[in-house]
Amino acid sequence: MLDLCTSLLILAFASASLADVGDFTPCLQFFYRSWPPKGLAGTPICQRYSNIYYFATLYSRPHRSPWFSAYLYTVPTGKRPKASWKYEPQLAYPAADGNMMPFFPGQVDHTVLESQAVELDYINSTYSRGHLNPSLHHQTYQSRSSTFTLTNVVPQKKWSNDGPWENLEQTVNETLAAYCLGEAYIVTGIIPYQKDERWIKNRVAVPEYLWSAYCCPSFNHSIPERLKDAFPTFAAIGRNDPNSTEEIVPIDKTVKKQFMGYDVRQMSLNSLEMYLKDRFNTVISVFKDQCT
Repeated sequence: MLDLCTSLLILAFASASLADVGDFTPCLQFFYRSWPPKGLAGTPICQRYSNIYYFATLYSRPHRSPWFSAYLYTVPTGKRPKASWKYEPQLAYPAADGNMMPFFPGQVDHTVLESQAVELDYINSTYSRGHLNPSLHHQTYQSRSSTFTLTNVVPQKKWSNDGPWENLEQTVNETLAAYCLGEAYIVTGIIPYQKDERWIKNRVAVPEYLWSAYCCPSFNHSIPERLKDAFPTFAAIGRNDPNSTEEIVPIDKTVKKQFMGYDVRQMSLNSLEMYLKDRFNTVISVFKDQCT
């Protein structure tokens, strides 16, 4: 029979192995040089699906949405998985299993409902579920399926999600697949409204902008002239509100009407961090040593 000390050690180890919320330590591999972005406060989530870590998220409990998700890009294969939305049990119950879980038919547990966004928040709203970590940027069916968790999505207008922002994700996919020779680290996040926050159903905060940046330290130096500023880093900010002012992202009035006001502006990592500092009133560093 095990003595008391041995039993306590086993229990402590088991508890530690389940701590996927509150600490990035189990999933530092998704950050360049194992260095999570600095400057934002939130709840770290190591996103685990079927007992495998697939990406990392910094989650805002008060907003019931993520500040950012960080992941490693892999060249995609196959079709987009059918959406099967999931939630994070440990946001509701710290001692719960660390794997994301699917929503089941019927009433959602009250503690889960209070701790995070649920499917009903998005149903009959004017917003789509906008992935920060998109399934497009992953190779296997399992890794793509892992992105369909509500801790990885924000309320995003359809004409942003299906228009300029989708084009950005495709551009990043094509660029990295063709010219990145090693690992590519991507961080995608949001910029909140400066005042008068918007919410869906008074529960989930709506971002004013989305942003994304990648770091590819090893790349093909025979890149075309048009991509000379795309390595080793690249960044962009996209509008999520057609009525926002144009200081950060100007509006292209020549695009199709449905996409007008949802523009995406490509920029340097320095410029992105400047805009993040201005909005969050603190220095935000996305990659260690700016991916040098």
